[in-house]
Amino acid sequence: MTDVTPAKPARRLHHWRRDLIELAALFTAVAVADSIAKLIVHGPDGPVLLVASAVALAATAAFHSWWSHRHGHSPPGAADAGDPAGAGSEAVTGPGDGDGAEGGDGTAVHATTLWRVRTTVRDTPGSLAALCAALARRGVDILALQTHPLSEGTVDEFLLRAPAELAPADLGREISGAGGRDIWTERADAHDLVDTPTRVLNLATRTALDAAELPLALRELLGRCTIRSQPGQALAGSPQAGGSEGEVPPEGVLEGTVMRLRDPSGGTIGIERPYLAFTPAEFARARALVGLDARLGPRMPRGRDVWTLPGGSEITVRRADTTDIPAARDMHERCSPETLRKRYHGPVKDADRYLGHLLSPRFGRTLAVQTASGRLVALGHLMWDGDETEVALLVEDAWQRRGIGGELLRRLVALAGEAGCESVYAVTQSGNTGMVAAMRGLGLPLDYQIEEGTLVITARLARTGTPARPQAPDSRPPHGPYTPATR
Repeated sequence: MTDVTPAKPARRLHHWRRDLIELAALFTAVAVADSIAKLIVHGPDGPVLLVASAVALAATAAFHSWWSHRHGHSPPGAADAGDPAGAGSEAVTGPGDGDGAEGGDGTAVHATTLWRVRTTVRDTPGSLAALCAALARRGVDILALQTHPLSEGTVDEFLLRAPAELAPADLGREISGAGGRDIWTERADAHDLVDTPTRVLNLATRTALDAAELPLALRELLGRCTIRSQPGQALAGSPQAGGSEGEVPPEGVLEGTVMRLRDPSGGTIGIERPYLAFTPAEFARARALVGLDARLGPRMPRGRDVWTLPGGSEITVRRADTTDIPAARDMHERCSPETLRKRYHGPVKDADRYLGHLLSPRFGRTLAVQTASGRLVALGHLMWDGDETEVALLVEDAWQRRGIGGELLRRLVALAGEAGCESVYAVTQSGNTGMVAAMRGLGLPLDYQIEEGTLVITARLARTGTPARPQAPDSRPPHGPYTPATR
């Protein structure tokens, strides 16, 4: 572990023993010099030799004084005034990676890598100490440690700073040799340096402010996982398999790599992490977040942003939820069949069926555009689907070609970036020139592909420079207006 001690101003101590020894040495030197001087004076060249000795002694004293002022009297290995790390110390780079280099003062700079490692050890005295000793032998620094007690053994989760040249396989062998089993390793970044209690409090705050944050908070809490919100009733009105609330008890279900919890809005929340089993501590944290969401009930930020169109008309952009379903149905009635067909990629008569899902904060976020009179004229949807979150737009015919769609899309992409998504995709038709132009107007790298006759445009969001974490197997459902899976 790294112990950090606050720096204190250096204070030079006075040692009387050293002064006494120096004084005795001075008297001894004077006595020896007097004896030598008397011997030299009685010789044939005595005066000349005495003067030459005095000059040499004065030059030696001057050189010693200059050397002392230049290098000080610090003990060997002490830090110089301009070298906090100490003479000959090695500097270590931060959490990023990089090649070895030299610092400005010539000291060696070594690249390091942050890792998150989880392993199961025996619950016996000394097992953790043996593991820590094995890591120390390879120059690995333990930055944080969490323990997850099990019925048999203990799961230890480490945040490590290791030399960049240490491969994950070598790290795993060291842990295995020290008694660890079921080892799991992934790259970490600077965000993981936040301690667990602080991170959980931040997630609880986000969940309390916005019901749409619950799936995102669960994913950030549990790492890379697949989250599926199953409504209590299917869209057609018949019970949906796996969605009946009676199948999940109030306390939830934990089954190895799968946990299921009651969704406060009805139905169930299924969380799956195939590559790593959940621990009871993680299950308790997830239940606490879901319980907080249930106690607070429906909620949504009520901020509004007034925007002036090029023609001078003012519109309001705000968050929307299921209370806007009646206004959305009225907008559907004012839209032409062609506009609805481009948006929903299917029979126009089925468009109203999807509004309950699209406007639910459990499955994503929706932005609504309304006029000064309160009429709803456009909807923009951001639907959680892992790193490739889907975006969709619907603008009433009379309000098209005024820049509303492009503005909505930019705001939705900004929301996706804040949620940590790596990309967004739009499913449309090649003839939908408005959606294609809006995606191109983002100024982001775009990928185009055809899936079953449908155009899918993917925009890669700007990266923060942190390494991507390993992903779970892709389980994204087919593109369409109803995509309840959240990753």
